[in-house]
Amino acid sequence: MSNIIIYGSHYGTTKQYAEELSRRTNIEVISFEDVKKINDYDNIVYLGGLYAGGVLGMSKTIKKLNNISSRKIIIATVGLSDPTDEINKNNIRNNIKSQIPKEIFEKAKIFHLRGGIDYSKLNFAHKTMMKLLYNAVKNLPEEKQTAENRAMIETYNKKVDFIDFSSLDKIINEI
Repeated sequence: MSNIIIYGSHYGTTKQYAEELSRRTNIEVISFEDVKKINDYDNIVYLGGLYAGGVLGMSKTIKKLNNISSRKIIIATVGLSDPTDEINKNNIRNNIKSQIPKEIFEKAKIFHLRGGIDYSKLNFAHKTMMKLLYNAVKNLPEEKQTAENRAMIETYNKKVDFIDFSSLDKIINEI
């Protein structure tokens, strides 16, 4: 059985998880941008940062797969909001469902990890997007705010790190 860990990360949090998972499992790790022969692997673990509702690089990577019948596919998202919140998990799963073919979504084991953010490192486009989003949700009544909205409001313009490598244990068990 050949295994690979592929990740999509803009600012490094997802890369940290991917590298730690690789260290713990002795599985090769590579950025989605550098993947050439994905069909050579039987087990594919994809870790992707959540950006504007999408999982960075996942759709582009999954499109390269030819035959999934004999493959194990694990997808792990990394985002700012609490991955134990059911509404948040459902929103993430629905976004994943819209990004990949139905047969892959139904076959994949999906996990959610909590990442972090450092506003000082965001590029102009991401800073602008976050400011617009923050301004749109900061005055919503509390009962209309989602866990994702609250996390963004609480961490806006700050540096926060929610990385918890122990959350990789459930992925390692699945591998």
